[in-house]
Amino acid sequence: MRIGIRSLAGLLVLLMVTESISLAIDSKNVAYFGGTVGGFDGAKDPIEGVLDTTKTDQLVFTSIDKKFRGKTFSITYNKVIDLEYGQKAGRRVGTAVATTVLLGPIGLLSLLSKKRKHYLTIGFKDGSETDQVAVIELGKDIVRTTLAIVETRSGKKIEYQDEEARKSSK
Repeated sequence: MRIGIRSLAGLLVLLMVTESISLAIDSKNVAYFGGTVGGFDGAKDPIEGVLDTTKTDQLVFTSIDKKFRGKTFSITYNKVIDLEYGQKAGRRVGTAVATTVLLGPIGLLSLLSKKRKHYLTIGFKDGSETDQVAVIELGKDIVRTTLAIVETRSGKKIEYQDEEARKSSK
């Protein structure tokens, strides 16, 4: 009976860790979180991809998500209307449960840590001069460089949702 409970606990921990990893984007990737960009209809979850910031005239998103692999959209820098950057902080509840199962009450200390998600919202005009918006979640390792590149090339100042967002982008 003792082995059965341990196996069940191990399976539960594995399930929670796998779920939290699968919902996270890679620290150098991005995810199209939503907006009015065509081509991603029917997406229920954010679409993971990469941003090409090497072009001087446009920002290009390319999906690496299984369902939309290879689909792209681009935002011409001189058509950008506005930029907004914000964060969402959350507790690592799944990690706390998993470590509590493995380590006992000391695992609850992981509730003290936070995870942050970084969002860049871009308002722009498309090729037919229609207003569009794209909300992009940025991986933590590319936040500063991406914000600097987009702000410089578009000529638009980024509006920060709060002081915490302003501090993390510097």
